Amino acid sequence: MGYQGEEIIFALSSGIERAAIAIMRVSGFGSAEILIHLCGSLPKPRHAVLRKLWRDARVQEEETLLDEALVLWFPAPRSYTGEDGFELHLHAGPAVIEAVSEVLVTLGARPAEAGEFTRRAVQNGRMDLIEAEGIADLIAAETESQRKQALAQSKGALSRVYDQWAEKLKTLLAWQEAFIDFPDEELPSHIVEKIHITSKTLIAEMQQHMQEGCKGERIRRGLIFVITGPPNVGKSSLLNWLVQREAAIVSSQAGTTRDALEVVSTLAGVRVTFIDTAGLRKTEDSIEAEGVRRALFHVEQADCVIQMCSVDILPEKVFSNAILVGNKTDIGALPSHYAGHDLIPISLLTGEGLSCLYTLLEERALALTKSATGMPLLTRARHEAGVREACLCLERSLDQTLPELCAEELRLAMQALGRLTGHVGVEDLLEVIFSQFCIGK
Repeated sequence: MGYQGEEIIFALSSGIERAAIAIMRVSGFGSAEILIHLCGSLPKPRHAVLRKLWRDARVQEEETLLDEALVLWFPAPRSYTGEDGFELHLHAGPAVIEAVSEVLVTLGARPAEAGEFTRRAVQNGRMDLIEAEGIADLIAAETESQRKQALAQSKGALSRVYDQWAEKLKTLLAWQEAFIDFPDEELPSHIVEKIHITSKTLIAEMQQHMQEGCKGERIRRGLIFVITGPPNVGKSSLLNWLVQREAAIVSSQAGTTRDALEVVSTLAGVRVTFIDTAGLRKTEDSIEAEGVRRALFHVEQADCVIQMCSVDILPEKVFSNAILVGNKTDIGALPSHYAGHDLIPISLLTGEGLSCLYTLLEERALALTKSATGMPLLTRARHEAGVREACLCLERSLDQTLPELCAEELRLAMQALGRLTGHVGVEDLLEVIFSQFCIGK
């Protein structure tokens, strides 16, 4: 059921870039009358038909013709928003779009706000909040890993996990309510044990889900790989090789890189921002010293550190969880291990070892983003906070001696999961979530 009081909204859902076709989306109860006004009658639902669009279909004169377009009619509830709606596949000339928009406004529609179509879909039960966030991520997806994760979320993969947990919590709560409602009855003794076993299993699943949560967020935002090391070991040359273009200035003069240079690329289908940093060394130059400070800051924030050295400059210390890369094997040999770490030998001059290094970086990117359990990954801090709250409530329920208090903790756990999907009061979240959407979605 849609909201009868909602206004009719429209938006150019195909964007404003120059193209051959522009898709105008209209939604709201009353949009049937607008479509009849434009083309004279309603097409067969969900079938594309070619129609002439008029300022008023009752007056079909040449000067009132707006465009000839493909028209699709989506009656409620089988539409994106759950309301009556239609799409016009127009010729994408600015004059055509403006003329059609003017007629829509004249007929009582108004331009949609950011995310308003998807917000209505959530309000009308066509999708939940997590699926809606997946739609937003799918629109923003730039890499294969982002596309796969967002598509799965938009199709309910993550929602199903939380719904299954909620169903188990509902069963636990029903058992607890039985103890409260029938205190004098002898209920099966194994029920208490089953409550504890099921609760502990749920807690373990939630904790595992949270531990892997950062992987989903890494896919959304992309990984940060920082290239660091002393001056003149080939950091900028490695960056250029990784992104296959001359992104950084390469010079034999030490201290050429004073600031951090960020370049976005992909590894194994994962979005990666490579950061070339200033050479690490003690210096009296205040500008270079600031570059060193910033380099160390990026090292602390990195998902992966590519620490470079060379035949003639070995590092004094190796950063934790770093991939140690030794350049310039064309002028000398490097040890296979250094300071307890494997050392990857390469030559940026001859290309030796570069393919092995690239494979290692791809493996690191996958390890940082791939689920170890096969369970869908949570993708936002909001999801982690909700699961964490549900987990804490479940843990507290095990500590309660009174069934009434245990039942209350179980209710709170269910509410925490319900707020994630939008099944319980989340009106305060809607404005924040849908303001991040584009117009027309």
